Amino acid sequence: MSFLPVSEALLRLEHEGLLESRPRAGTRVRLPTEEDVRGQYTVREALEVKSAMLFAEVATASERSEVMKMAARVDMLSTQTDSNRFVYLTLHEKLHWRIAECTRCQALCDALDRTSALASTWLCVGRIATPQNPPHNHQDLVKILSNGDPRAAGDAMSKHIQSSMERMLLRLEPYFRMREKYADTFSRTSKRQLPIETLAGTAETVEPAESAAV
Repeated sequence: MSFLPVSEALLRLEHEGLLESRPRAGTRVRLPTEEDVRGQYTVREALEVKSAMLFAEVATASERSEVMKMAARVDMLSTQTDSNRFVYLTLHEKLHWRIAECTRCQALCDALDRTSALASTWLCVGRIATPQNPPHNHQDLVKILSNGDPRAAGDAMSKHIQSSMERMLLRLEPYFRMREKYADTFSRTSKRQLPIETLAGTAETVEPAESAAV
């Protein structure tokens, strides 16, 4: 590819908070801060709570049935191995997006798209179901959204997002520490680059079972 589209892509990724650059030092993947994560979930909660309330008011019976089937598949995939992670994540984001589409509020959908508010769903990975993370949590959520009570739907979605955020903060704690330790590391030469084992070492303290399935 030519230089221009690559530069534009890098600028867009930096604008979206996925990359960070420093003059004469380089560009790297941006490790999020705790404030970044909380802010992302705050925006997501605000938009998705409204989405849930509107869904409860205007979604048709066929749309509710469709969303329930999607929720059942998401719950099934959430307990499977990492080999299905891409399928799970794709359907997970599609489920939340479909709820917004059923509100018939284009401005809300546009806001979700512009803010990348659903991007946090891609930080989730499947895990074995536990009492704290039941295998039907998405189906339980959609049942409440389908009961026709906007306030109950909004409360259920808020709890869903808050629970996701708390698990995500726990999962990313090693990366928060990594960011503090290597905040000034922008080396582009092989002699000065930190070994991947060094960067990944601190993340090993988080067991796979602690990963979040939203």
